[in-house]
Amino acid sequence: MSQRSLVVRALWFVVVGWWATPLVVNVAWLLNATIIGLPLGIKLINLVPTVLSLKEPRSLTDPESAPGQRSLLVRAVYFVFVGWWFSWLWANVAAFFAVTIVGLPIAFWMFNRLPVVTSLYRFDG
Repeated sequence: MSQRSLVVRALWFVVVGWWATPLVVNVAWLLNATIIGLPLGIKLINLVPTVLSLKEPRSLTDPESAPGQRSLLVRAVYFVFVGWWFSWLWANVAAFFAVTIVGLPIAFWMFNRLPVVTSLYRFDG
C-alpha cells in the first residue's frame, strides 16, 4: 500500500489527528501501566504516526522483520529502563509544540519518532 496524498493526510490531521493523537497516547500510557495492557499499549504507541497523519509504516506485511529493527529482547530491556518514562516526557513536549504554529513541524517530527523513543521500534523500517 502506498502513502496517502499530502492533501488527504493534511485534512486528516486538521479533522482528526490533532485531537486523536493525544487521546491515543494517554490511553496507551494507561495500558502501559498494567502488565496485561502493556502489549496493546505498545501497539498503540507504534500507531501514533498513523493516527497523527495517516502515515503508513514501510513494512506492512511484517513490521518486526523490517531491515534495521532491533531484536525484541533489546527493545524490551530499553523500554523497561528508559522508554517508558522518556517517551512520556517526549510525547508531552511534542503535544506542547503541537499547540503552537511555530512548533507544529517539531511536534510532527517528535510524534513520528515516538515509537523509536518508546521501544526502539523503527516505524519506517
